[in-house]
Amino acid sequence: MGNEKTQLIKNLYDVTIIGSGIGGLLCATFLAKEGMKVCVIEKNKQLGGNLQTFSRDKQLFDTGVHYLGGLNKGQNLHQIFKYAGLIPRLNLKKMDDGFDKILLQNDETVYTQAQGYEAFQQNLIKDFPEETVAIEKYCELIHQACSAFPLYHLTLEGNGEEKLKYTAKSARKVIESLTSNKKLQAVLSGNNLLYAGVAGKTPFHIHALIINSYIESSWKCVDGGSQIVKILVAKIRQLGGEMIRNKTVARIVEKGGFVTHVDLDDGSSIQSKFFISNVNPAATLQMVDSPFIKKNYRNRIQSLQNTVSSFSLYIVLKEKTIPYQNCNYYYHKEGNVWSADDYNADEWPLAYGLYFTEDKKHSGFASAISVLTLMKFVDVSKWSETIHTTRFEHSRGEKYETFKLERSEKLLTLVYERFPELQGNIRSHYAATPLTNRDYIGMSDGSIYGIQKDFNDPLKSTISPRTKISNLFLTGQNINLHGILGTSLSAILTCTMLLDSNNLVDKIRNA
Repeated sequence: MGNEKTQLIKNLYDVTIIGSGIGGLLCATFLAKEGMKVCVIEKNKQLGGNLQTFSRDKQLFDTGVHYLGGLNKGQNLHQIFKYAGLIPRLNLKKMDDGFDKILLQNDETVYTQAQGYEAFQQNLIKDFPEETVAIEKYCELIHQACSAFPLYHLTLEGNGEEKLKYTAKSARKVIESLTSNKKLQAVLSGNNLLYAGVAGKTPFHIHALIINSYIESSWKCVDGGSQIVKILVAKIRQLGGEMIRNKTVARIVEKGGFVTHVDLDDGSSIQSKFFISNVNPAATLQMVDSPFIKKNYRNRIQSLQNTVSSFSLYIVLKEKTIPYQNCNYYYHKEGNVWSADDYNADEWPLAYGLYFTEDKKHSGFASAISVLTLMKFVDVSKWSETIHTTRFEHSRGEKYETFKLERSEKLLTLVYERFPELQGNIRSHYAATPLTNRDYIGMSDGSIYGIQKDFNDPLKSTISPRTKISNLFLTGQNINLHGILGTSLSAILTCTMLLDSNNLVDKIRNA
């Protein structure tokens, strides 16, 4: 029996990481740089989670990384990427000063959010001259909220009580308290698709931390977000780490308060000293049967609501027909800036984000456009028993394809209202639904940003990287903040706790 068990164990690692999203890959990179032997397990063929890209009609599309913030020299994401070996190898392009443009129904004005706080204020004051005080106060509040989160500034020194001032406040209500001007309220909230903003739940700190990073600096990955994956995987392997693809962790096995190994779906097992789960905490707990995970904790994690899912339309353009714009657009139907997820079938969609891809062959023209809007999982629940990935290629049926086509046409009709030049210049288009998100990213309901943070009870949705099993840790978008920056900060926090040392934060800040 002993020999049989030994054959099931594949090597002894220092750290095994479940999931290859950026949180898992950064944890692997940081810990490998500390001299640890790491292993990353990914259930899909393609590594990277939301960093995955795909090709249609000879055009490369990003699934989740449309732009990045905080990448100017010395800014938080720049320091993290530099320490991880991504700078200067990433092919980046800085966006226009006006990086995000807000479109409102029944209003022909294009409102601009600009990089740099001075430009940000001046652009808005130009459109709302009577609201100068409100705009300046808004920027001041963004700075104050960001200063309350030490890790955001790559330090662990700070007063935890300061956070509650901003985690327990409604993003919508804070903005509405600054001005009674409905249009300015809508413009300041206009890119809240970045965090699927919900009127009755989204805390102000989520808005502040995310928006601040883009105001500081906004960048595009010229060759898609998957280049981040390629560079990190190469770095991990260079440092002696291993990547295992096309295998799913079926069980996390605990004995005596320690995880001894994980069982994979092919019958093999992997032994390790430490384990980090980069998948949703609720999904992680389903893999663990241990008395050390108390019932109250399980119930709390499993009761947490996730953010809504999405419907994405990937458009391939006819050559040299649409000028490239080095910015993004966010459109909202009137009165629905904070309720884009609360629609009926006739109203959908209530908002969208639109992102351009430049044509490499024809500079100055766009080769593709991605359009993202919110969609509830219930809209596709009738096909929830089906799975379709590159590993499991199963058709969802003709009715599903009809559904995608109908929704694509409906979204396009809304887009044409503000971008009529697209009509007749689309070569092809492809759609991704909440089921696509579920199958490739691993969230059971296709949620795009993980657990919904709630200002009404901020502590309930605050999840520590530590678990009651001493060598099992959590990381990813659910731990700290979602997005590339938020998930990167979560990786730092997880590794700091695993290493039981603050040195990693200092190394990154001083990189």
